[in-house]
Amino acid sequence: MEAPATTTLEVRADGERGTIMLNRPDKLNPLGTVTLRELVAVARWFDEQPQVKVVVIGGHGRAFSAGADLAAFTAVDSDTAALRAAADAGRQMAEAIEAMTAVTVARIHGHCVGGALVLAAACDLRVAAEDARFSIPEVDLGIPLAWGGIPRLVREIGPALAKELVLTCRPFDAAEAKTAGFLNRVVPAGDLDAAVEELTAALVTKSAMTLSATKRHTNAVTAGMVDPGRAWNDADSLLAAMNDTESRRAAAQYLANRDLANRAAGTTR
Repeated sequence: MEAPATTTLEVRADGERGTIMLNRPDKLNPLGTVTLRELVAVARWFDEQPQVKVVVIGGHGRAFSAGADLAAFTAVDSDTAALRAAADAGRQMAEAIEAMTAVTVARIHGHCVGGALVLAAACDLRVAAEDARFSIPEVDLGIPLAWGGIPRLVREIGPALAKELVLTCRPFDAAEAKTAGFLNRVVPAGDLDAAVEELTAALVTKSAMTLSATKRHTNAVTAGMVDPGRAWNDADSLLAAMNDTESRRAAAQYLANRDLANRAAGTTR
């Protein structure tokens, strides 16, 4: 069976291995509503491919992902139901990736920003290049971290550090992410593909049943401690922030400062 048609992803299944690559490198692979919904569809398609044991999720170009595509989200029709559906697409994406039968490995390089951390956290294992850079700028943008990001970060790195990183919006590097427990491996940028291949090769030697059972067992145990399912109403918090005057001022200031910094650096990011 062929993979579903996508416009923002490159999807492959080759025997026991699968790959999902974010494929808008000119924009640093933003997670707009189209991409989020395509990720849901592809995750469900892989669940219909019982031979696939491991799926690697990465991004083409200079970055894993620059995170939520705010322009695409705000361009959604002003109808309340449509806005909420768009705001909820990230939660649905994270739940679909996390629920996949196959073991998922995030291949992280370059920038991994905001919602991209939620995508990575929804994966089972994470391998990053030494030059990967992480940030969670949502609070500076006047919106809460949604998509089930809070429970997943608390699950992976603990509540104290999760609060600090989300509230301060400070960037952090791969070394800190590894120390915090968010990453399984950090390798030189030139060794990233080899490290992902080594991990994938080790996993596909195991039986599909025991891989799936171990994954489901671990997820069940952690859900008993921190359940991402509690994030069902994250979309409502997003919509509330969009209508809050102070939050909108914060977003405008953040974007203006970013544009100034980009012009000074001669970049378009």
